Amino acid sequence: MSTSKSVNRQILLVSRPQGPVTADNFKLVETPLAPLSEGQFRVRNHYLSLDPYMRGRMNDGKSYAAPQPLDAVMLGGTVGEVVESRHPRFAVGSKVVGSFGWQEYGTSDGAGVQQVTDPAVPLSAWLGAVGMPGVTAWYGLNHLIAPQKGQTVVVSAASGAVGSVVGQLAKRAGCRAVGIAGGAEKCRYVVDTLGFDACVDYKAGNLQHDLKAAAPDGIDGHFENVGGEVLDTVLGQMNAFGRIALCGMIAGYDGQPLPLRQPALILTQRLRVEGFIVSEHLELWPEAQALLARLVTQQQLHYRETIAQGLESAPEALIGLLKGKNFGKQLVKLI
Repeated sequence: MSTSKSVNRQILLVSRPQGPVTADNFKLVETPLAPLSEGQFRVRNHYLSLDPYMRGRMNDGKSYAAPQPLDAVMLGGTVGEVVESRHPRFAVGSKVVGSFGWQEYGTSDGAGVQQVTDPAVPLSAWLGAVGMPGVTAWYGLNHLIAPQKGQTVVVSAASGAVGSVVGQLAKRAGCRAVGIAGGAEKCRYVVDTLGFDACVDYKAGNLQHDLKAAAPDGIDGHFENVGGEVLDTVLGQMNAFGRIALCGMIAGYDGQPLPLRQPALILTQRLRVEGFIVSEHLELWPEAQALLARLVTQQQLHYRETIAQGLESAPEALIGLLKGKNFGKQLVKLI
């Protein structure tokens, strides 16, 4: 079987952002699709995943991964369908999760590509609640925060793809779950739909006071996606021997890093603060994804998506994500 077209539309990163990302950092191109070699298969991507980590990869600096190359397809997770195959394990019609980036078609020999194992899970969820964000939430909560029944767990960016799963899993562990989100609408969703015990609107301007009211017994575990003022405020209310899982620091991604105001609290409260990259724990993904898939199919794990239409919408959607304009998981629908 051959693909329905011979041209692949792609978005390249053509310049590094100096401050906030702009549409001029990207370029839409069309390239011919080369014939498959033996052992290869071709995927028609249905959804692209947009995630905050992309901003850091666009810089040419020291980090946990190599920078996104210039004049190359913008990196990112994808989910789609095999439309052509010369590979014995990837049949035409198979649904797969991969990292084909910002393009309509991906070609692979199978390395790093995962076949969708549970067709009852919506395809888009393999990039969100059952995919990398969900596994990130599961790992940071269970392996770093290690919640105990009756403790208070705070989650920043609580309505987002990662934070929403953290809070729901914390509730299942018997904890008091407190979210931090931007705006009254997001906070209502976090409490009313996701089932958190409370949610603090950091945009209301009373973060310290409101967080104290929402977590009157102090904070035992914190899952950090934001950094900046949020992390400073949480540090001031951590209980002794509290645990902080550092997942993201989006507050400083588009500008200068924001220093901690009271780093001595890590010492005086004997806190454990650990950053982590979930791709370094691939051996644990099957366990996490089996649980997350079961919870989604049983409608015990809720999630929300913001979906941009068409490949050409990806740059503006990422810019919006970095400014907090999305609600839940940000995706780009290609088909």
